[in-house]
Amino acid sequence: MSVAARPLAETTHKAIAVLSKELGIVETVRFLTQFGTGFGDYTRERDTTVRGLTMDEILSEIRRTHRRRPNKRIPAPRKKRARG
Repeated sequence: MSVAARPLAETTHKAIAVLSKELGIVETVRFLTQFGTGFGDYTRERDTTVRGLTMDEILSEIRRTHRRRPNKRIPAPRKKRARG
């Protein structure tokens, strides 16, 4: 059995239309952003940024930054529900 493949652009367009209809545009965008490749060299940037810092120092800096910007809150981790 032979099935002709659609052009990738057509498949992508149809997939986004289906996701948007089922999830709404905001959730579709959130879903799609997880597949972005980004840019730069994360490993090199991370090593430059946090070289020589302890985890406590990194967390202190995160907290200090968020105190200066109170409207930007980090959501608390969600508690896992017990399965019964």
